[in-house]
Amino acid sequence: MIQSMTGYGKAEAQISGGKITVEIRSLNGKNADINIKSALLPKDKDLEVRKLMAEKLVRGTIDLYLSFEPANGSDVSPINTDSLMKHFRQIQEASPILIQEPTAAAMIMGSLLRLPDVVETRKADVIGPEDWPQVAAALAEALDSLCAYRRQEGAALYADVTSRVKLILSLYDQVEALEGERIALVKEKLTRSLAELQAKPNPERFEQELIFYLEKYDINEEKVRLRQHCKYFMEVIDAEPYPGKKLGFIIQEMGREINTTGSKANHAQIQQLVVRMKDELEKIREQSMNIL
Repeated sequence: MIQSMTGYGKAEAQISGGKITVEIRSLNGKNADINIKSALLPKDKDLEVRKLMAEKLVRGTIDLYLSFEPANGSDVSPINTDSLMKHFRQIQEASPILIQEPTAAAMIMGSLLRLPDVVETRKADVIGPEDWPQVAAALAEALDSLCAYRRQEGAALYADVTSRVKLILSLYDQVEALEGERIALVKEKLTRSLAELQAKPNPERFEQELIFYLEKYDINEEKVRLRQHCKYFMEVIDAEPYPGKKLGFIIQEMGREINTTGSKANHAQIQQLVVRMKDELEKIREQSMNIL
């Protein structure tokens, strides 16, 4: 069953000091474009993680997010008292009166506590070696979750595009049913034009010209090739695990045959059917861009 390139997966891992949340999002893309949007991942694990994601997800614009949530009681950041008092004394020397005002003093203290050298922010920017097995397991779980999401979306894509291919074939059957009427209309049009010109052509020559004219606008080749392309489309989407790119090429060939049919139609109802086929094919093209 085909997969969509759109997906989302999430998993969590308990590590020393808190919890790591792993989130992976993917959208359609021509290649595996992997973006790690976190400073938590150890640098020596970067290539390993990218390789794993590329093998598992194959293609798409893929974003990996890692976030850390400290355990209860472990998120209290220590205050550098020496640095705090140093800043406070400088303000006191600059404006002794301001420090004596309770409201102003509270505002100043609040501002001082936001200074980076006053509050020592607890760094959780690197996952330690002892924590890596748990994080790796969460990463694998998130990838599995994303792949399950992709398969679910792929099932919907499969149902949509295959139904549209069958509709195109059905519309072409209607085109074929109008072929006899089209030939009769062409013959009638030529006969009427000659009558208006008061011309009396040689019957044999008229038949030869009519045959030449009909051959010029014959769509039998387009009909055969379009059906072959549609059959190949169904074979590829059923047999190949990652058919997205190949389907794009097949859709181009289908479009070429439909366009040629339209240029040769010379019949109002056939033109309408061609427009409907073009519309269905464009919807198939849009959907296939998200097929892995």
